[in-house]
Amino acid sequence: MSALYTAATGMMAQATNVDVISNNIANVNTTGYKTARAEFQDLLYQQHVRPGSRTGNTDTLAPTGVQVGAGVKAAGVSYSSMQGSLKQTDNKLDVALRSPGNYLVVAIPGQDRLTYTRDGSLKLSADGRLVTRDGYDVMVDGGPVEIPASATDITINEAGEIFVTEGGAVEARRLGQLDLALFPNENGLLHVGGNLLMESEASGAPVDGKANDMANGFGAISQGYLEMSNVNIVAEISDLITAQRGYEMNGKVMEAADQMGQAANRVMG
Repeated sequence: MSALYTAATGMMAQATNVDVISNNIANVNTTGYKTARAEFQDLLYQQHVRPGSRTGNTDTLAPTGVQVGAGVKAAGVSYSSMQGSLKQTDNKLDVALRSPGNYLVVAIPGQDRLTYTRDGSLKLSADGRLVTRDGYDVMVDGGPVEIPASATDITINEAGEIFVTEGGAVEARRLGQLDLALFPNENGLLHVGGNLLMESEASGAPVDGKANDMANGFGAISQGYLEMSNVNIVAEISDLITAQRGYEMNGKVMEAADQMGQAANRVMG
């Protein structure tokens, strides 16, 4: 019976759904995390009677036909670009991107490819470079930037410009401006872990820019804030219950199909 295979595809699809939902829940407190949603497609249909086929010797046509589906498959995982809430930290190295689709540009030592992130919890390395939590350089005007040890104050304005005040200086000195990027299809970005993403053929090439350039799709930056995840925990629990029920129902279908097959074997035997 094809119902056994069809129900099995349903169970596998709902298992994938639960995997995606569980990752959302696990990352509810991850800085800059975007909610993922599993997407599904029905499989090929068995055309027992095609719609529009002749029903006899007359010119009458079948209005619906008999088309039996073969199940479901996971077609993709999309990510919500909705802005997460901003949490004030009062840490001068924390920055929040206030426009969806914008990413900080990050360089990993030893790799030719750049990576991208919305995690603005920046740090200083041992030699004063502005880096991510993992020590990767955050790009400023196309390269790394070093904060002098003599700096007594650091200011990052809405345009992403970095200023430092040193010693007894009255005026702040400009070090550069944070690089930003956006993509034609951010759902096509490759997730590599550590709050980092990479360009792929599906994402398209990055469009480089600077903060506060609204005409070109780049929003402002807020210093002393972090963007929280946009996970709605209530919605995730509701989706989890629905996925669990779907998995259980497909299991019931497999049991019913198995019992019907056994009954048919007894009759035929």
